Amino acid sequence: MIPSADQIPVPLSALEHYAYCPRQAGLILLEEGYADDVNTVRGTLLHQRVHEPAEETRPGVRTLRALPVWHDGFGLNGVCDVVELLDDGSVVPVEHKSGPYKPDSPADLQVAGQAMCLEERFGCAVPLGYIYSGADRRRHPVAIDPALRARVIEFAAAVRTVLTETTLPGPVADKRCRGCSMNALCMPRLLADHTRYQRQLDLRFRPAPENEGWDD
Repeated sequence: MIPSADQIPVPLSALEHYAYCPRQAGLILLEEGYADDVNTVRGTLLHQRVHEPAEETRPGVRTLRALPVWHDGFGLNGVCDVVELLDDGSVVPVEHKSGPYKPDSPADLQVAGQAMCLEERFGCAVPLGYIYSGADRRRHPVAIDPALRARVIEFAAAVRTVLTETTLPGPVADKRCRGCSMNALCMPRLLADHTRYQRQLDLRFRPAPENEGWDD
């Protein structure tokens, strides 16, 4: 279902956060929670270099940096790190990440959301984007195909639900938590253990069904 224009807009960066961990997205969006570690600091420094608003030109390519984009129909908005305008009319978003790239990662959703916003802004199809990995210093192509577009809309709806219900998603308490800079804010293991303990109590003290233990 395509959201109407009057619905709460979803930041493009929230797509990646939610795809990685719904609770992480909730902490950022609802409580403005954020914590740095070596990876996030590295990413911040990378984006500081990239996000200087500017326009560059080289043969066959005009490069725009820190370009604001939006899509009213899908209820998306954000800022593209780099957008390349090619002489053949192509528009190509390039999202910068400090870490290594993994195919079908949450970052794919972010660059796909950028492509969908750029289509509205420039009135042309954007079938391809790139994720630049600072770890290996190369670009990785991302095909903006129908399946990925559908996932963008799906995850945007999920993020919008978090924003409208203002309820933090539960902790995942799995291997993702070890690499998350927000582990201390989230307390996933403590909350997960509490949830399991509460569930055990509920089962233990659940009222017995009527007539249980009586002979017919």
